[in-house]
Amino acid sequence: MSKNWASTLRLPKSTFPPRPQGQLRDKYIQRCADDLYRWQAANRPADGEFVLHDGPPYANGSLHAGHALNKILKDVILRVKVQQGRRVTYIPGWDCHGLPIELKAVGPGGRRMAPGKIREAARKLATKTVLSQMKSFRTYAVMGDWERRWTTMNMAFEIRQLRLFQRMARRGLVYRKYKPVYWSPSSGTALAEAELEYPQGHVSTAAYVRFPIVGDYSRLPGLQGLDGRLFAVVWTTTPWTLPANRAIAVHDDLAYHIVRAGNDAVLVAEGCLDRVSKILGGGEPDVLGTFQGSELTGLQYVNMLRGKSATPQPVIHGSFVTAESGSGLVHCAPGHGFEDYVACSALGIPVAAPVDNDGLFTDEAYPDDPERLRGVAVLDGGSAAVLALLGDAVLDVHEYRHKYPYDWRTKQPIIVRATAQWFADVASIKEQALEALDEVRFVPEGGRNRLEAFVKGRSEWCISRQRAWGVPIPALYDASGEAVMTEQTIDHIVSVIEERGTDAWWTDAPGDPAWIPAALGSAAGYTRGRDTMDVWFDSGSSWTMTDRQADVYLEGSDQHRGWFQSSLLTRVAAMASQTPPSTAAVGLSPFRTLITHGFTLDQSGKKMSKSLGNVVSADQVMDGSLLPPLKTKGGGTSKDALGPDALRLWAASGDYTRDMVLGQPVLKAVHQSLLKYRTTIKMLTGSMHESARTAPLTVVDRIALLQLQDVMDEVGRHYDNYEFNKALGSLNRWLANDLSAFYLEALKDRLYCADGGGVVEPILAGLLRMLAPVTPVLVEEAWDHRPAWLKQDAAAVHPLRQLYSAPVIDASRLAGDEAELRAAVPVLMATHAAIKAAAEAARVAKALGSSLQCAVVLRVPSGAALSVLDRYRDELEAMFVVSSVELNGATPADCPFSEDFEVGGTKCTAVVLPPKQPKCPRCWRYVAPAEDQLCGRCEDVVGRVGRETTR
Repeated sequence: MSKNWASTLRLPKSTFPPRPQGQLRDKYIQRCADDLYRWQAANRPADGEFVLHDGPPYANGSLHAGHALNKILKDVILRVKVQQGRRVTYIPGWDCHGLPIELKAVGPGGRRMAPGKIREAARKLATKTVLSQMKSFRTYAVMGDWERRWTTMNMAFEIRQLRLFQRMARRGLVYRKYKPVYWSPSSGTALAEAELEYPQGHVSTAAYVRFPIVGDYSRLPGLQGLDGRLFAVVWTTTPWTLPANRAIAVHDDLAYHIVRAGNDAVLVAEGCLDRVSKILGGGEPDVLGTFQGSELTGLQYVNMLRGKSATPQPVIHGSFVTAESGSGLVHCAPGHGFEDYVACSALGIPVAAPVDNDGLFTDEAYPDDPERLRGVAVLDGGSAAVLALLGDAVLDVHEYRHKYPYDWRTKQPIIVRATAQWFADVASIKEQALEALDEVRFVPEGGRNRLEAFVKGRSEWCISRQRAWGVPIPALYDASGEAVMTEQTIDHIVSVIEERGTDAWWTDAPGDPAWIPAALGSAAGYTRGRDTMDVWFDSGSSWTMTDRQADVYLEGSDQHRGWFQSSLLTRVAAMASQTPPSTAAVGLSPFRTLITHGFTLDQSGKKMSKSLGNVVSADQVMDGSLLPPLKTKGGGTSKDALGPDALRLWAASGDYTRDMVLGQPVLKAVHQSLLKYRTTIKMLTGSMHESARTAPLTVVDRIALLQLQDVMDEVGRHYDNYEFNKALGSLNRWLANDLSAFYLEALKDRLYCADGGGVVEPILAGLLRMLAPVTPVLVEEAWDHRPAWLKQDAAAVHPLRQLYSAPVIDASRLAGDEAELRAAVPVLMATHAAIKAAAEAARVAKALGSSLQCAVVLRVPSGAALSVLDRYRDELEAMFVVSSVELNGATPADCPFSEDFEVGGTKCTAVVLPPKQPKCPRCWRYVAPAEDQLCGRCEDVVGRVGRETTR
């Protein structure tokens, strides 16, 4: 093309760069996050407030991609609500107490430090971590009220938590009890079940042990003529608990045998006979008698480990006893087993747990010779030491490989151990909690069953921990060690904490009378407790930070047994009526919608973990280091810094309700999508002309607006349903099929060679609104590079602040019957597809070149299709990007390049032929009157441009 013709074209001119400009990123993030949050807080109506309550991340380390996924999903929701005209409230929070921070701050030896020093070190670490994590979160373009951030170690939060505790205590939902709990010797504290993990492959020492039956058991059949003694055989995978044995359980409805063992006999369940016979020496078992388990209850036996003065112990019924393993007789240590505790407590059987905080046997483990077991670690040699004491009472010892609970922080095995702990009564509020969930929306819906199952499975919640870094349980103890906790004592303690701070509970002198309320009389003899609250109680109390139900809680699926549950239970415990009708559960849940996401996996589908070395940080995604390096002009390489939009697009593109894969293949697809967005935005911003605002709309323009309206409606529905991946899928299909392959292709001739009209500005507005929740930095950058004339338009609204539903174009310009056009679109699109297919075949055969070289003849029988095509006859060439279109015109007998298509059951054909006229050297359409001459339209445009230049 000659320079003269080129100078007359309206070629796209845009300042929008092909790749993000790193030096401007902070400015764009500031605008699209912090500035936007402040703007919406001031300009959106208060009565439409949308509250997303933050599930606080734990302040003990650097962030990983899972943190980014969580925060970005929340931010997408907030931005969708801003587009819907809502005022959003999002105050980020952090979980700052607990064992991991304490251990990291002071190390394993820190348990011996003074509590005040431990708290000082832990607070310093948590404060530093909060600031570091907050800085990282903000680089993801997450908006929120960062200045009002809350932490569980803030004084104001701790006071709210203590007042919540007080309300629960007032209702009688808090009590102290000596019973089994999960105990971590490596951490020196009780644990909640949510703090456990169950790795495969733990090896326990298992053993079959016999206990002698004592007293009169002659009523049992088959014992006549027995010379020896009768024994009960038990199987245990925790022989170290045998010193605490206080009963043997059988099942009333199981059948049991008396089996000869030499001169003696043993009791064994019928279903376990083959298994036990092997350890008795093999051979055919000699069954002396058979009876129901109910006939065994009431028998007594002796636990040899209790010493010479041991009293006989009972055989009891246990509903948990089966014949699936062992002997069908179960050793019960109520101080070391939950089911054992329930069964024994109902019968008044005492609880014993001769193990100290470090998991070492105490003197009570073997009263006859305390030194034999004293100080032996129950998890390291304890079982072997106990079995050695039992001697020939041990029938068999073997390894048993199984799942076993571990402390998820220290990665060391735990024990079940009876200690005096504080509990929250879940049983009495369980039904109200479940009813409260009836009004909650779950995304995905399967989350309902998961959360309900966890709530149903609990009866009480151990809320006390034996560590220094936490909120104190406000209990006093008298000289005898009995706990004193009343409404008045709690109120007094909280008032002192408000005055002196939480640390003073540990650092004030032990006998400081200020902590003892006058109602107790003399302060002498009272001491302050040292238990702290479970960190799940801390974070579960965070609903007190809002004055109403949150609209959304969103966290990982593991929080069904963690924060979701603790939030629900504490709110119901504090707010529910004590004698509720069924309607009293309305509004009790802390959340209206509960959304859960999966975990992040590496590109091989493995869960990310530090031990595997496959953890991916958000920074690695944003700086492009996970992608192959780009080649530079000088022969070197560089990273393609993708920025926060890449991270956000990854988070929103997948089905977050399942586990999310993060690796090079996924990021390559994300990169391609971002480049497609940038290329499209650059083209649109460079092709926008102010004159197009008043230019007449063509049929192609109107079709493009219909397609835009439809995709915006579809994307908006998906966003509102929290289906972000479906929203992006709809947007991408529109971008590829409707915008790029149809409208922009059809529009180029008018844009570059004619009046520069079209609906590019409305399309850019719609595109940016659809991208705004996911890629706000890109949208901010695009808005910054809008044409100068648009920057001067005071009425133009920033796409991040514009209502999603606002019109993209002045309705007065939309002439014509929309229903008629919608009915015509399928006909036009089918015709367009057929012409493209025929033209491609001609191009591959090298018979024709570009689509503009095509002269098209459409064979269309009379009917609806012909009516549509005839109605828009004048615009078909531009619409299909060809040089001519004839309806039912003459065609050569041999038409090798044609494509059949069907419309409404009618078969039609598109035939592609060589052009009939010469090529216009300016617009390249084959409509010129002669070679090297301009077509009529270009002649007019060039003349007009020349006249304007002369003027």
